[in-house]
Amino acid sequence: MDTHVKSGLLPVKEYQQHRARMLISCPDSPGIVAAVSHFLHEHGANIVQSDQYTMDPEGGMFFMRVEFDLNDLSGRLMGIKSDFQEIADKFQMEWNIFPLNEKKKLAILVSKEDHCLVELLWQWQAGDLDADISMVISNHPDMREYVESFGIPYHHIPVTPDTKKEAEQRQLELLNGNVDLIVLARYMQIVSPALIQPYRNRIINIHHSFLPAFVGGKPYAQAYDRGVKIIGATAHYVTEELDGGPIIEQDVQRVSHRDNVSELKRIGRTIERVVLARAVKWHIEDRILVHQNKTVVFN
Repeated sequence: MDTHVKSGLLPVKEYQQHRARMLISCPDSPGIVAAVSHFLHEHGANIVQSDQYTMDPEGGMFFMRVEFDLNDLSGRLMGIKSDFQEIADKFQMEWNIFPLNEKKKLAILVSKEDHCLVELLWQWQAGDLDADISMVISNHPDMREYVESFGIPYHHIPVTPDTKKEAEQRQLELLNGNVDLIVLARYMQIVSPALIQPYRNRIINIHHSFLPAFVGGKPYAQAYDRGVKIIGATAHYVTEELDGGPIIEQDVQRVSHRDNVSELKRIGRTIERVVLARAVKWHIEDRILVHQNKTVVFN
């Protein structure tokens, strides 16, 4: 196994040393693209990709993602941010700049079902998830040996109704200052506001798309009993409303009367792992902007 992967640190590619991404959301008005482009040009930056979207040219919200190269990015980044604030104030922007050489740090929370975790680790090992996985936290010990074979710390924190508050406090202690994104890879516990608030729009969950039609236990059995013809999965940011956060990605697959409950589960697991991995990849590539309870995804 590659030593960088074994240690949990993927190498920084040469071009990433001087590349950054800028995300912008603001009320739409004339001149935003020109102002951003002119600013970057004046500071010697070269735009390599630019995407924008407006909800309504007259009074709607405007969203923009710009990827640019700039020599001595690390040394100049603070000055760039300071200088850009004048433009940001003029257009009432919410904005940020993300240098590519500062890889996002992930924590993955998992219970007993391993398919989503395995997919994320495979893609990370292959270099398709350009991030560092800081830790895996689970309320079961089952996946310890597998996760630690990647050189990733594994923390087993049991959760019971009586210990849930203490368990979440332990999770917060592990996460604080060590992660940028939390991924719920079939973590079968409800996350409380104490964890959601410090990681607003930075916790991604995956669930079957039967919700809310098939709520509660055994959703695939419920779907089978109803004779569904499509099953799917949804990846979304976590909010205080259970499974009600901004949707990032969804996918579906057709099924038929020939598919029993076990086959529906197998198909569903495949969709879940792919959809979750896409959502995580788009987040770490700074492709997602959240507005109210919706997302704009530049993919």
